[in-house]
Formats: sequence, C-alpha cells, structure tokens
Amino acid sequence: MEVNTNFTENAKNDFHLVVKARQGDQKAYADLMVRYKDSIYFMILKMVNNKEDAMDLMVETFAKAFEKLDKYQPDYAFSTWLFRVATNNCIDFIRKKKLNTMSIHGMTDEDGDEIPLQIKADVLNPEETSIKKQQTKELKTLIEGLPLRYRNLITLRYFDELSYEEIATQLDLPLGTVKAQLFRARYLLGNIINRFNRDDI
Repeated sequence: MEVNTNFTENAKNDFHLVVKARQGDQKAYADLMVRYKDSIYFMILKMVNNKEDAMDLMVETFAKAFEKLDKYQPDYAFSTWLFRVATNNCIDFIRKKKLNTMSIHGMTDEDGDEIPLQIKADVLNPEETSIKKQQTKELKTLIEGLPLRYRNLITLRYFDELSYEEIATQLDLPLGTVKAQLFRARYLLGNIINRFNRDDI
C-alpha cells in the first residue's frame, strides 16, 4: 500500500499512522483517535441529537474502523473513510430506533376506516425471554474475562444503565477517564466476542 501523491500533508500523516496501526502499533491507533474523536463526536451529535448516544456511537465508530482497517484503501484520505464509517453507523442506529415506531396519522384500512392504534407491549414472549436470558448469561461470562476495572465499568454502564456522570461519581473518577476507560473496555470486549464467535463456528 503506497501513499497517494495527491494527499495533503495531514492525509499523508494519517496514512503513515494507518500503516503503523496495521502493523500492531497501539500508539498509532491512539493518535488516530485523538486526532479525530472530537470532530467525529460533533458530527454524530448533529445526527442523533443526544450526547450519550453520540458518545457511544463515536466509540463504536472507532471500534468498527479499527477492526476494518485492513479494508481501507488510500484512494481517498483516511478521514474521508472514517467519516463514512461514522455516518453509516449513525444511519444504522437511527434506522434501528425507528423500526418499532410508526406514525399515528393516516392509519386506515382498505375501506378508509380508521384503524385502532395498537401499541406493542415491551413484554417478551417466553421464547424471547429465554433467548435473552441465555445471551445475557453468555455476555456476562465474556465480561468476566476483562480486567476488574473494565469489568466494573461495563457492568455499571450497560447492566445498571448508569450515565457517564453517575459512574464518575460512584467511582470517584474524572469524567474524561470514565469515557476513555469505557472505550478501552468496549474495545477489549469486542475482541473477546469476536474470538468467541470464531471459536464457535
């Protein structure tokens, strides 16, 4: 893979970091994230209009981008590719949120009569409940493989559903530290899940 001669200096620097990251240089990953995390976050925030969702999606964007780094081709700048990953991630998130919603206006049957609005209950049927319990059990088993501090963060955030601020207060940590360590925790957990899935095949 060779650098595109039409790249700006910034794009060339990104390219060299990508090459290093592909070779396993952890600092290169960190440098790429530091360089773009704020701009990615604010772009996502404009799309989802929720700070915590935006933070989670920013983390997911980097996790997905780093996981697929071998697919990046220097036909265009790394930043262009990264923003595309972020945009697609947001679109998927928004689409999933809208899956179970529908407009309450204009709901009529073939004869033009109004259809009574039926709201789907949030209660799972017995089979769904059983599957969800099994998935939760498997996930908790995988989380046990994380270092203690990351295990605690994942539990507080995704099982106890605490906000970043509540976690920072409970653990007596700066908010920035909580966010950074949660990113690392999710990245590690993602690697464990990927290995688990591959072993399962």
